[in-house]
Amino acid sequence: MSSSSSSIKSKALATWAAVLGGPFGLHRFYLYGLNDRLGWLCPIPTLAGAWGVRRVFELGQNDQLAWVLLPVLGFMVAACMLQAIIYGLTPDEAWHARHNRLVPPAQRPASGWGVVIGIVTALLVGATVLMSTIAYSGQRYFEYQIEEALKISQ
Repeated sequence: MSSSSSSIKSKALATWAAVLGGPFGLHRFYLYGLNDRLGWLCPIPTLAGAWGVRRVFELGQNDQLAWVLLPVLGFMVAACMLQAIIYGLTPDEAWHARHNRLVPPAQRPASGWGVVIGIVTALLVGATVLMSTIAYSGQRYFEYQIEEALKISQ
């Protein structure tokens, strides 16, 4: 197998693919190709969560199916942001040993500011989404418990 520049896997590009398209498996397809089964599984929870968002807009916050589906989307986005952080923080030597074995050392790109900015973006988005998901889930759970307790007491 020849080592052309098209076979070089950039850590910055993988990080940004996870940030921008991770919930649809873009980072997995970039690194492992279109035959990656986990990449094809990524859109399922993402689309289920997006359906939950749609249900909230159409039916309101009292839709119990949306209570389940929204956190699925939130955790999927948070997991992809974590994957972006892991990609970005992987040392260059380990990155190249895993993804660019056949590329001569002189042709292997070094990490730059794109990776750092990708990590910071993933950390901001991931933390925000994760905390929002936990807060929403907790709030809806306790509101449901109060509603059920009021039904019992009447």
